[in-house]
Amino acid sequence: MHARLKPMGHRFSYRVMSLLIDLDRLDEADRQSALFGVNRAALYSFHERDHGPRDGSSLRAYAECCAAAQGIDLGGGRVDLLCYPRLLGYGFNPLSVYFCYRANGELALVIYEVRNTFGDIHPYILPVHADEWSDAGLRQQQEKLFYVSPFIPMAMRYHFRVLPPSDMVRLRILETDCDGPLLAATFCGRRRALTSPALLRSLFALPLMSFKVVAAIHWEALRLWLKGARLVPRHDAAEQRSGENTLARGKSRPYIIGR
Repeated sequence: MHARLKPMGHRFSYRVMSLLIDLDRLDEADRQSALFGVNRAALYSFHERDHGPRDGSSLRAYAECCAAAQGIDLGGGRVDLLCYPRLLGYGFNPLSVYFCYRANGELALVIYEVRNTFGDIHPYILPVHADEWSDAGLRQQQEKLFYVSPFIPMAMRYHFRVLPPSDMVRLRILETDCDGPLLAATFCGRRRALTSPALLRSLFALPLMSFKVVAAIHWEALRLWLKGARLVPRHDAAEQRSGENTLARGKSRPYIIGR
């Protein structure tokens, strides 16, 4: 679900299917169903080159590198990636989320990998701190650093609320400006084993889902534009962010089928 709160209201929701995959068990996942493949063609597939450095290298190694840069050791812990799979060789992930655990099972790091329709990708790498947990799950914040929607300026902040994967997974992103909330986006998934019958059910329930994701992005953008939303071109957003960074420097002297 996405809900634009201002300056005009705009809300939509879609059913989707997501994949949760353990990056240490890719070989096992590749053998789990004749309809699913890892780094190869299949009805549904997962390709490491769609994420991280996008060069086909190990995503487990990528996550460990991101963690090490934050002083976090993931040795002995698992890394799960929540994302959309490819369908018939095509896929697009507006948001992929890495859940990175220590050897004792404690969630240590979350990587929010954001992609826009211009082919760019950007990771927000956020260590997990004890004071970020509540009964509602994990709460994290991050200044917006990456151009996504042509209708939203760069001077924004993300507020993430996450219920890490178990029998359910929930993600909520609230995007705010200096005057308060502007956009809310949510995803809620229920756990299903990755089996051939489950994949076939998803194929018939959600036909051409990967293509629908991209089509929906452009359709909803058109609807927003018709409602009077103002475009923020990429070069204007880049100049805005550059100016904000300059000002800031001047001020500081010192398994899953989810539906």
